[in-house]
Amino acid sequence: MSDAPDLIEVWRTHLAVAQRKSPHTVRAYASAAARLTRRLQLTDWNGVATLTTRDLRGQLASRRADGLGNVSAARELSALKSFVAYAREQVGADPGTAPRVRGPRIKKGLPRPVTPDEASAMVEVVADMAAEGWTGLRDAAVLLLMYGAGLRIAEALSLRGGDFPLGETLVVTGKGNKQRVVPLLPIVRDAVEKYARECPFDLVEDGPLFRGVKGGALSQGMVQKAMARARKGLGLPDTATPHALRHSFATHLLGSGADLRSLQELLGHASLGSTQIYTKVDAAKMLEAYRSAHPRESD
Repeated sequence: MSDAPDLIEVWRTHLAVAQRKSPHTVRAYASAAARLTRRLQLTDWNGVATLTTRDLRGQLASRRADGLGNVSAARELSALKSFVAYAREQVGADPGTAPRVRGPRIKKGLPRPVTPDEASAMVEVVADMAAEGWTGLRDAAVLLLMYGAGLRIAEALSLRGGDFPLGETLVVTGKGNKQRVVPLLPIVRDAVEKYARECPFDLVEDGPLFRGVKGGALSQGMVQKAMARARKGLGLPDTATPHALRHSFATHLLGSGADLRSLQELLGHASLGSTQIYTKVDAAKMLEAYRSAHPRESD
């Protein structure tokens, strides 16, 4: 029988070595497990494996009482579910029968872009939920190309091995074979580099940059499924789709002062009219902020 600190160390090693999770994810998942074992005084795998839905709900309620927000609470729950499933494997039980707990949901409303915090959480959770470490890095890189560079999903998946390594800018071929140049943030380039380093297939010049598990080109459907799992895990609305990341890229840039003409070029829109929709989204956000903050609005 092992004590709780040993459980956490075994869990930490499994995450880092077997699942090849990022250092950030290893710290977050290990911390969540440590809080759970400490609160419930769990000292062996049997204790963790027999946790119930009520136990996990109680842990989540305890964390929410500490001020944990919806997105963070959903990520914590995801970590705890993984920990319990692993414990069940350790004692020879079926990990698929671990407690089912529905995470907190963000209030649904009109279709909207995801927030920067939600986008960051989705990138991390997509990587965490992947079956293999390299596919998690791959999916995170694709999402960051959409959110950090405004690429359409088809544009991201059309990149070739010859496009790697990525520079500070990228020539993208969009609809109608129209080309545009988009700047790439260091975090986007780093994500693609991490994926390429771990990808088990040779990234040949004329082959796809993003590969499926059998070595072929990664399909849009696989990216959509990965994002759907992350969306469900975080309790985000159905509007949090891959295209919503591109939508968020545009809205956040406009909110930061980008002009419409520059935004049109970055998005590859044929007409300015297609870009102007983002002014309506931004105006709606400002009106919402006005209504919630203005002292006379509630009179």
